Amino acid sequence: MTAIAVLGNGRVGGSLATALTQAGHEVTVADRAPESAADAARTARIVINATPGVGSLERLVALREELRGKILVDVSNATLDGPDGLPADLIYPGYSLAEQLQEALPETRVVKTLNTMLFPVMTAPTALTQAPDAFLSGEDPQAKQTVRELLADLGWRKEWITDLGGIRTARATEAAILFVPHVIRSSGFTPFAISIAR
Repeated sequence: MTAIAVLGNGRVGGSLATALTQAGHEVTVADRAPESAADAARTARIVINATPGVGSLERLVALREELRGKILVDVSNATLDGPDGLPADLIYPGYSLAEQLQEALPETRVVKTLNTMLFPVMTAPTALTQAPDAFLSGEDPQAKQTVRELLADLGWRKEWITDLGGIRTARATEAAILFVPHVIRSSGFTPFAISIAR
């Protein structure tokens, strides 16, 4: 059992919190209020950022002390939405939110994952007809191993998890969000994930 704080109580945060609780972890969910987030992060070993990417950097930098020495799992995508509410552009083109977080929080171990799929797939990868991929980006091998174990608790098989390397590789997975609005407009909100055919 691991103490986990999920920051964000929307569809993404709520589904992750439910699944991780069912897997036996001690999960606290915090809304966007600074006091709620600080209280949750303070007592957790792992903090999951499931807040909207547009405000994540400012929100998490304010928790610098609470996040010191913790693993920060970032599942957000920092995008500007178009008129239909779907992602239209990246806030950090040529860069990534995960890199910004790691630079701003050097004593926190940031791992980027689960940001290349619709949220239902995060907690039910076996529901797809083809094997999905979950990608890991981060500087700390032990932190990434811990996140691998969390993903296994969510139903991700070992062979579906690909370690891309350092935090800079999050530029690629965050840019993949630009596929999402086009796929949704073409096929609707049917769960899908980006995967590598092998």
